[in-house]
Amino acid sequence: MPTTPDHAADAYAFPPLSLEGLDAPLFSHLDRAAAEHPKRTAILFHNARVSYAKLLRLAETGAAALRRAGLKNGDRVAVMLPNSPQAIITYFAVLKAGGVCVMVNPLYMDFELRHQLADSGAKMLVILDLLWAKHRALVRELGLSRVFVTRLSDGLRFPLNLLFYLKMRREGKRPPIGVDNHTIFPWRALFAGKARASATDIDPGVDLAVLQYTGGTTGQAKGAMLTHRNLMANVRQCHTVLREVGITSEVFLGLLPYFHVYGLTVCVNFAVACAATMVPLARFIPAQTIKIIAKTRPTIFPGAPAVYAALLRQKDAARETLGSIRYCVSGSAPMSGELYERFTAATGAKILEGYGLTEASPITHVNPLEARRKSGSIGLPFPGTEARIVDMETGTMELATGEQGELAVRGPQVMAGYWNRPEDTAQVLRDGWLLTGDVAIRDDEGYYFLLDRKKDLILCGGFNVYPREIEEALMHHPAVKEACAVGVSHPSRGEAVKIYVVAEPEHNPSKAELLAYLRERLAGYKVPKYMEFRDELPRTAVGKLLRRVLRDEGCARASGNSGADGDGKIPDGGGQPA
Repeated sequence: MPTTPDHAADAYAFPPLSLEGLDAPLFSHLDRAAAEHPKRTAILFHNARVSYAKLLRLAETGAAALRRAGLKNGDRVAVMLPNSPQAIITYFAVLKAGGVCVMVNPLYMDFELRHQLADSGAKMLVILDLLWAKHRALVRELGLSRVFVTRLSDGLRFPLNLLFYLKMRREGKRPPIGVDNHTIFPWRALFAGKARASATDIDPGVDLAVLQYTGGTTGQAKGAMLTHRNLMANVRQCHTVLREVGITSEVFLGLLPYFHVYGLTVCVNFAVACAATMVPLARFIPAQTIKIIAKTRPTIFPGAPAVYAALLRQKDAARETLGSIRYCVSGSAPMSGELYERFTAATGAKILEGYGLTEASPITHVNPLEARRKSGSIGLPFPGTEARIVDMETGTMELATGEQGELAVRGPQVMAGYWNRPEDTAQVLRDGWLLTGDVAIRDDEGYYFLLDRKKDLILCGGFNVYPREIEEALMHHPAVKEACAVGVSHPSRGEAVKIYVVAEPEHNPSKAELLAYLRERLAGYKVPKYMEFRDELPRTAVGKLLRRVLRDEGCARASGNSGADGDGKIPDGGGQPA
């Protein structure tokens, strides 16, 4: 039973989690959907439709091709694609082949990609043609055995695929792939044969389905090992809370990136478990998203507060446009009460606010729809999930109601550990309890409230940005002595990155110089929007960096002096998330 205060026995509780059927491969959801609803549309992408029967066939022919290419159970396949039919098909093909998906952000630069491919030991890569030219040299250097390259037009039907091809060629955005049919293959070659394969020797509690990399403040990104059972459990937990979803045909708007476990779980795994139609969106452009919503009539809209706020600013955001939406699953950042009221008024939808982290597949808490919503709360532990507040020093002593400490969770969705990092695993996993790194309290009704992020995570436009990644990238610049990245408030992104820089003696780097340097090494959304030079950074008496002081200072300046001289704003910096 979840850890709750003794006197909260009468408080709201989720239905118990059924563990029946969790000891099955993750792709069993696809098997069942195709058996029960073979003609139902699984993927709707512009003018292309893929039925569940066809999705299963493509996944299994792709799996057979991967096995012929040498993929063995447990081998890792990196998937570097935007939200698209190809991303979904490839994901299930790898799972059907017995492989492990390494979901890679398509915005990554070589500096970020190198570690992820090398650390995971990925044997193969599936990549978009627009990215292949940029990463070809690195991929060849790392010696992957197979690379499959796809074009966005592969997910379209005639005549849109032809029109898109002509448009890209006219704009000079159709780079040659350099297929040699030895190492480099077109993505479509995976589906040319008739043979089909489906792994039968999967141990769901042990075998990995996804190796999901998550950043940190103490070094390079770590691969969270998510088993088939971890991801199956989180889908079952979603079903337990949203019991009405899937009773009738559903349409899931796939706006959250599939390369992040939040998007992968709620927009793909949960959708397929409901035999729902998935509508992938490769990029978030508010005006275009409104048009796609009006056309496809989604019933389930997983997203983030920044996304919902951006849509409400569109002139066409009216009930007749957004009224098909029945449920929104909101995560990645807190939703204000004002935004909650405005979006429910505009859509009539019920909003389910949750909390999670990559290491928990990812959802661990949610605000119940049937009980009173508490503003600022992450809600109650998910069905089958235990939660408690522990001391910050050792993480072993449970604290009483109302006491501030670190949030710890335990449940079937918690990862098996970090890939090849036993010491890091031991720091966060103790007797099955996952130390989240987030500072929280629990009230007398069992609701949890986050107070601070121990890990100093920056939530930028729906993306997780870890300060250490930015700092380490900048510290390679010869003119930089010290750097400290923090998140500051931003009206549309939720938070933006600000970095404080101390230059090496007798060096005088410009903001433009350092910004260009970072753009070559980091995804656009990680590049700071604000930069400020300092003679020194604030520290404690024992030399510990006072990051919170800089964060508070940056937030005050960003909100009270935005755009004014001295605020360190970079007019063209930061980039936009795809």
